Amino acid sequence: MSEAAARDALRAAGFAGPYACAVVTGTGLGGIAAALTDASAVDYAAIPGFPGPGVSGHGGRLHRGRLAGRPVLIFEGRAHAYERGDPAAMRVPLACARHLGARRLLLTNASGSLRPATGPGSLVLLADHINLSGMNPLIGEASDARFVPMTEAYDPDLRARLRAAAGACGVSLGEGIYAWFSGPSFETPAEVRMAGLLGADLVGMSTVPEVILARFLGLPVAAVSVVTNLAAGIAGGDPNHAETKAVAARAAEDLGRLVRAFVAGLPDGETADD
Repeated sequence: MSEAAARDALRAAGFAGPYACAVVTGTGLGGIAAALTDASAVDYAAIPGFPGPGVSGHGGRLHRGRLAGRPVLIFEGRAHAYERGDPAAMRVPLACARHLGARRLLLTNASGSLRPATGPGSLVLLADHINLSGMNPLIGEASDARFVPMTEAYDPDLRARLRAAAGACGVSLGEGIYAWFSGPSFETPAEVRMAGLLGADLVGMSTVPEVILARFLGLPVAAVSVVTNLAAGIAGGDPNHAETKAVAARAAEDLGRLVRAFVAGLPDGETADD
């Protein structure tokens, strides 16, 4: 099984935990890994069952090391459902994180804002999501574990820790609801208006399948979104990928401060599973 092969390869490469947290970085946000000490890294391409990076701005490397004195795993980039039509593309990486000893998962992403007051460069803590993609990473799972409860999918304790970390490091952190569209085309103004009527504050093309997988795997999960643009039709918003990467790079310093402060307040982790 690819999960077992990937786990064995990572253990052989010295990636056994425990880890205080695993972090998945979104478009243009992989620079968090540069802050690691006692670090090592391996390309996704060298790990059985890992997806190859298919989007610019996603480095495609798994890092281990210490951040703010705590042991962490950092996934530099993710695979998206739109790349190959597979919403479970991150199942093997996240299962490996769980089995190698990570006990928490922090997801980051780039998103479009439906609220002009929450403009490019803002950081937003996700409180919930709306799945508008028509996809689910657990389709095809045969066990009853596929019936995953999604009430408070975004762990309340981790969200409280992120709010406290934001206060401690002086970073402004809003809170909102994220609507997942499949991509890769950006949303139309009409789709954005629909999402707003449904209660969304942000739109994007990732994260939701990873949250579902995390809950399936028993990993407490939280997510922070970097607003890189106003969504289509919002105060003249006309998003493009170049803008997404450029704004994400500028906001990465604030995100890095937040992640370091968050990780600093976590326990080291627990004994890794076999």
